[in-house]
Amino acid sequence: MAKIIVTGGEVLNGEVQISGAKNAVLPILCATLLADSPISIGNVPHLHDVTTTVGLLGALGAQLSIDEKLTITVDPTHPINTVAPYELVKTMRASILVLGPLLAKYGHAEVSLPGGCAIGSRPVEQHIRGLIALGADVVVENGFVKAKCDRLKGGRYVFDMVTVTGTENVLSAAVLAKGTTILENCAEEPEVVDLAHCLMAMGAKIEGAGTNKMIIEGVDSLRGCHYDVMPDRIETGTFLIAGAMTGGRVVCRKTRAGILDVVLQKLEDAGAEITTGADFIEINMHGRRPKAVSLTTAPYPAFPTDMQAQFAAMNCMADGVGVIKETIFENRFMHMNELMRLGADIQIDGHTAIIRGVETLTGAPIMATDLRASASLVLAGLVAKGETIIDRIYHIDRGYENIEEKLGGLGAKIRRVPG
Repeated sequence: MAKIIVTGGEVLNGEVQISGAKNAVLPILCATLLADSPISIGNVPHLHDVTTTVGLLGALGAQLSIDEKLTITVDPTHPINTVAPYELVKTMRASILVLGPLLAKYGHAEVSLPGGCAIGSRPVEQHIRGLIALGADVVVENGFVKAKCDRLKGGRYVFDMVTVTGTENVLSAAVLAKGTTILENCAEEPEVVDLAHCLMAMGAKIEGAGTNKMIIEGVDSLRGCHYDVMPDRIETGTFLIAGAMTGGRVVCRKTRAGILDVVLQKLEDAGAEITTGADFIEINMHGRRPKAVSLTTAPYPAFPTDMQAQFAAMNCMADGVGVIKETIFENRFMHMNELMRLGADIQIDGHTAIIRGVETLTGAPIMATDLRASASLVLAGLVAKGETIIDRIYHIDRGYENIEEKLGGLGAKIRRVPG
């Protein structure tokens, strides 16, 4: 099994190109099943989860092609199989996002209950209830969500809890429902907005994307188009923290500051100098050690749970004490024990972690447990004395494109070795 080896102590300096957003491209690729003609998606990141999604769409019957710029063209006009088996769904929870498009377009869908990161319970109950509100018959049996309808009908649904994939699945179904659909307590994440913008480019009628209430006027069909995926705000934040932890200067290109407001504020609280432009964010620490920051994760626009592990890594070597509260996922502190193997001073009380910054972390063999945890371990390795050997890095390949090459371009001593 491949490993990443990081030799700490280098100050990062330079520019890095940010890839398209993993959490935006996956629902957008699933939504291509709704179109009546080919659709091309640009700014696609080269990630394992994208490869998995492409394989799933191909298995369902869509014809796909990928050019040298990683633009993916999906032709969904061929006969489509509306059953997504466990073998294709088990490694990635986002696979459930084919449920809404298949049901809306073909009146039938059977999707295996999904897998993904082991960071806590993420039930699909909200997806199911939303589709039932649009007139679908849905049952869960033999490990499958089985849904059918003649044609979905507009309805009103209030999500019991804020759910990104739930909002995306029901939204993708509602665009072809007959009549008007009102969705309330919607997720407001930029990736949900990106999906809505892609659907609108295909001819959908959606109001309120980016707010907690969306109104969808159903249309009879959607057309193909070209759509470029938004930049990855989590990758952007990860590289900014790498600059902060090493006391360096990092410029993230092809990204947007407006999707990272609370993260940038926390970095400024840590003592970073932040400069932004239309398509770049620069962090400059001027050689200073960051100050510890406290944070509580919550749905957008509050602090993102996907950045919690990276800030935990920074707090481990920062000046002072930071308190991190995780409110989204119950098992998202698994990286803390690995950080302690590097010498971090962490106390965990339920969903709260109290981190006292130490002046020196020391390299050791550690193991990635989920996608964002793996990024935090790489970040810690950048500042740890000696070598940090990170195992199970297949997690990191699900969400970061060529992370060792990008960090290496900034001056990090990092390499991938085969298992």
